[in-house]
Amino acid sequence: MELLLAILPPLLFYIIFNLCKLGYQKRDQRCYMLSYQCHKAPEDQRLDTGSCANIVARNKNLGIEEYRFLLKTMVSSGIGEETYCPKNVIDGREESPTHMDAISEMDGIIFQTLDKLFAKTGVSPSEIDIIVSSVSLISPAPSLTARVINRYRMREDVKAFNLSGMGCSASVVAVDLVKQLFRTCKNSLAIVVSTESMGPNWYSGKDKSMMLSNILFRTGGCSMLLTNNRALKHKALLELTCSVRTHIGSDDEAYRSCIQVEDDLGHKGFRLTRDLPKAGAKALTMNLRVLLPKVLPLSELLRYQITYYRNKVMGRSIPKGAGPGLDLRSGIDHFCVHPGGRAIIDEVGKSLALSDHELEPARMALYRFGNTSSGGLWYVLGYMEAKKRLKKGDKILMISLGAGFKCNNCVWKVMKDMDDKNVWQDCIDDYPPKTTGNPFSEKFDWINDASLDLATREDYLPLLSKYSIG
Repeated sequence: MELLLAILPPLLFYIIFNLCKLGYQKRDQRCYMLSYQCHKAPEDQRLDTGSCANIVARNKNLGIEEYRFLLKTMVSSGIGEETYCPKNVIDGREESPTHMDAISEMDGIIFQTLDKLFAKTGVSPSEIDIIVSSVSLISPAPSLTARVINRYRMREDVKAFNLSGMGCSASVVAVDLVKQLFRTCKNSLAIVVSTESMGPNWYSGKDKSMMLSNILFRTGGCSMLLTNNRALKHKALLELTCSVRTHIGSDDEAYRSCIQVEDDLGHKGFRLTRDLPKAGAKALTMNLRVLLPKVLPLSELLRYQITYYRNKVMGRSIPKGAGPGLDLRSGIDHFCVHPGGRAIIDEVGKSLALSDHELEPARMALYRFGNTSSGGLWYVLGYMEAKKRLKKGDKILMISLGAGFKCNNCVWKVMKDMDDKNVWQDCIDDYPPKTTGNPFSEKFDWINDASLDLATREDYLPLLSKYSIG
């Protein structure tokens, strides 16, 4: 008994010490978002019906079959007439982009968003400790982060990281990297820049699986300011509570479902295969198996387990479209789905049994700005904020899918009521529109006329040019 009493105090002290240590470690792993800024391109880069006709008419590799495919796909794409594309494509140089075209495109997006970010937050570039860029299709030397450091005269000890080839889910990867760095970098400020290099990667061939990228991808990007300094908590918009990364690249079908290749004629582009929805569903399911137990209440997890085993014992099957079986809304208030395309948004919505109201931000971001790759999630978040949906204490699940194949998801907690109209300032009051159709079908339905089956390019080019610009 005396021996037990002698051992008990040191044992209690050891337990209390380690609990306190764990608490301090958790406190130091905080990741707050102070602000974010999305890019809006100049009006001379707007890709309306006429601009699209110009670009299609210039491609001499296309025939009537390819025109019909483009029309059918564009009409059902969920993309409107107010998206933006690179300047060299608008100017007619999509087949011969220069290195300066690529660099100018990146500078325009990155510097515009960072200028606004620094002006809005009052943070000086010299205060930045970490900078991460996530751009998949360009990796210049000096790097993109080096260009940022040079322009803003940042400190010589700033930690710079450049992520390439990570696809549309790269932004969440970049945020997760910052979170990991915050474990050893105390009271730091970090910048994440997410965009994509579209100009040099416009596809000029006629492979249908590669033509899809021209229809879906558009110019855009976002810069974010993050910190782990608890003294700045009162200024934070969001707090990162959980992030999970899933990579199924070991599966050949998933790996090849979204890949940069050359076609038979040597034209470089991005191939999107029929296996893409299957790969997305598989990666999303695997990711949520890890993430949801971290964010849903214990009562919901227990209810699910009881229901699952009861149905299994009684031989009941789960009906299609019933969602994952868990009540996601018991721990999640908003769903920020990557606006990769109508099919992707609809498939995620079906898998999680989401309502039209919950999918509206993703659909509207796709309609207004297109698929802006790794920057796309932030246009969706911006829509939620502009519509004043985000209230203090709400939880936001960000769902991103990208080449590899990857699913990278995270959960944010809203720290204050958010109501900045941001990049949606000039149009949010008009959204959602009564219809998300576009005029392509009305203007180009003549392409489906059977009389053109044997027509030559010279026969239908005048009709196509009728709706072009310039």
